[in-house]
Amino acid sequence: THYDIPEVDPDSWRLAVEGLVERPLSLSLEDLRRRPAVELAVTMECAGNGRARLSPRPISQPWLTEAIGTAEWTGTPLRPLLEEAGIRDEAVELVFAGADRGIQGEVEQNYERSLTLDDAMRDDVILAYAMNGGPIPPQHGFPLRLLVPGWYGMTSVKWLTRITAVAEPFE
Repeated sequence: THYDIPEVDPDSWRLAVEGLVERPLSLSLEDLRRRPAVELAVTMECAGNGRARLSPRPISQPWLTEAIGTAEWTGTPLRPLLEEAGIRDEAVELVFAGADRGIQGEVEQNYERSLTLDDAMRDDVILAYAMNGGPIPPQHGFPLRLLVPGWYGMTSVKWLTRITAVAEPFE
């Protein structure tokens, strides 16, 4: 968790797929649940695991070694959704934005991470809407989370609201 856990109304929540795409999309949670589903058992670790031992000690989320876990995730593969949107040739990365908001470097912003198109198109990258057979708990990204197996948890953006195809590497 980078910023505070946002309150999300699943009935009004939408996922936007925009930027350098031929067909921008706006999808509800039900739209995503109607798509083909997959289940993946994935172990994730927070990149900040062990930061309680840093000096000076960080104020936020001072993990020792417990910031790791395995869950059974259910969702829809990302690749078909991107193919439906039609990623344009000039796109080099996708930026994933969460609903969590905070201040970093004196700039108010939403949490965002990017993936190259090749990484985003992997078969095991999904948009997860369930965890261990039920809705994703708020602390794990309800109602939707990007899930990128094999990467630190910070890449699997929680409370996902927007995917933007961009022409320059995200900074």
